[in-house]
Amino acid sequence: MEQTRQNVSPMSNEGRNAYVIEHLTQALSGLLTKKPLSDISISELCDTAGVGRTSFYRNFENKEDIVRSHIKELFGTMIKENPDKEGQPLSSALKILFTHFETHREFYALLNKRGLIYLLKDVIIGIFGPKSEHGMFEAYTKAYVAYSLYGWIEVWFQRGMRESAEELAGLFQGAGL
Repeated sequence: MEQTRQNVSPMSNEGRNAYVIEHLTQALSGLLTKKPLSDISISELCDTAGVGRTSFYRNFENKEDIVRSHIKELFGTMIKENPDKEGQPLSSALKILFTHFETHREFYALLNKRGLIYLLKDVIIGIFGPKSEHGMFEAYTKAYVAYSLYGWIEVWFQRGMRESAEELAGLFQGAGL
């Protein structure tokens, strides 16, 4: 059985780590609404989360890792809900991606406000970018698409996400990418 926050004993290591991760994520999100990441100390973050510094360092190396972990969790849910990414046209995959951003608009707008959008790059490249098994042409094509897509996402966030997921996916396809 897969362990989740709901079925793991709160006394187990997994339960304690899940508790710490959840509370640090919530605390960091709350603090980011008030000030930039660089102005948030580990002590302040741990005090706000109600966890010790040892618990922080057992789970994360730095504050950015909390954001990365949350992004990966959100994307993991998106991928589970849309498992057939390989068999669908790029425009459909992009609509799913942009809809994901719209669904979590508040979180991504906060990342944009605090200059943390760059933390999305590795996830975008991991999903849409080249893989080691790709041949030369496919690898460079996928790299071009993935990095272009990251740039489009960054501009979309900077513009306040004015265009809908459907409009943006259509623009990307219309650009021949």
